[in-house]
Amino acid sequence: MYCADCEKIENYFYSETCFWIFFPTIESINKAIVFCGQNHYQAVQKDEKCLAITIKHAQIKRFLFGLYGEFEPSELACTKITTTDGSQLSISDMGKIVTADVLINRFNSTWISKSIDDEKYETHFQPIFKFENNEIKPFAFEGLFRIKDEFDNIVPPAHVFKLAESSDLLFSVDLVARRSAVSHFSKSQLNGKLFINFDPSSIYDPSYCLRATASAINALGIKPEDVVFEITETHSVQDESVMRGILNFYRNAGFGVALDDIGSGWSGLNMLHKYRPDYVKIDMDLVRDLDTEPYKQSIVKHLVQIAKDNNIKVIAEGIETQGEFEILKSYNTDFYQGFLLQKPALFESNVSDERSKEIDNILRGIK
Repeated sequence: MYCADCEKIENYFYSETCFWIFFPTIESINKAIVFCGQNHYQAVQKDEKCLAITIKHAQIKRFLFGLYGEFEPSELACTKITTTDGSQLSISDMGKIVTADVLINRFNSTWISKSIDDEKYETHFQPIFKFENNEIKPFAFEGLFRIKDEFDNIVPPAHVFKLAESSDLLFSVDLVARRSAVSHFSKSQLNGKLFINFDPSSIYDPSYCLRATASAINALGIKPEDVVFEITETHSVQDESVMRGILNFYRNAGFGVALDDIGSGWSGLNMLHKYRPDYVKIDMDLVRDLDTEPYKQSIVKHLVQIAKDNNIKVIAEGIETQGEFEILKSYNTDFYQGFLLQKPALFESNVSDERSKEIDNILRGIK
């Protein structure tokens, strides 16, 4: 499930790296020249506002952190950088120009790129339950991406995605997370729907960027109606036409759509009106201590009713106590998720080694 625009992670750092830096003002480049002189960095002025600075690999961290301390954030955001392995600048090198602040963050997140290259990631699944005939039963499984650092420690997902966004790696990480969810779900042979999270700001063009995920699902024999794409971070969408394009793509392909964190500060009732999802998730902050807080009870009760009036299924997430669970049941909430019912877990593969390799080959072969 390779996407040439999203999955390729450019290499910026070499055994000896030449940083080609384009500064926004004469004052900025003069400041950089003084900085290089004080630290004995080899710098050559190529243009009125361009320096080529050659740095050995062992010095890169010190150099980049020095830039971070020397320049104001606004200067770093307006300073453009590309790198070469010591050779002259080429057209392809120009194509990987990023701002200085992004490159500094990219250096701090090189472990993410390496972990992806080494496939040091996995998907844990947390069940979503339904309650019927006085019995709780699994309805679906939400895929939760987990990536390991160089010490094989699982890094908190919120930190990973925040760092990926600031490093301009969100496109790559989000795609890998979707691929991992499909792969692990297929190998685990779980019975129920698959909920796949993704950030809409990681999508360039819905019909192109989402096609790989859809193709993988079809190639693995998973029915589109058994897959729900859960849109997270809806507040990050700057262009509503992008969100509508994403939803239209999924619906036309037969998939379900869910909106996360309905009821939180940035995601209100207008989301239901604009996007008409198949499922909504009640924000876990509203669920917390719901049984003891009348104000929250009023909000959640009305959110559930509004969703039902519009034929939208409601999932309450973050349930941690029996009291929260009981009051949500009294509101006839459709589905339930939380540590009280079951924590996320890594499910073992239930297919043969041959089938596992076949799944991997299918995912690699889809472009």
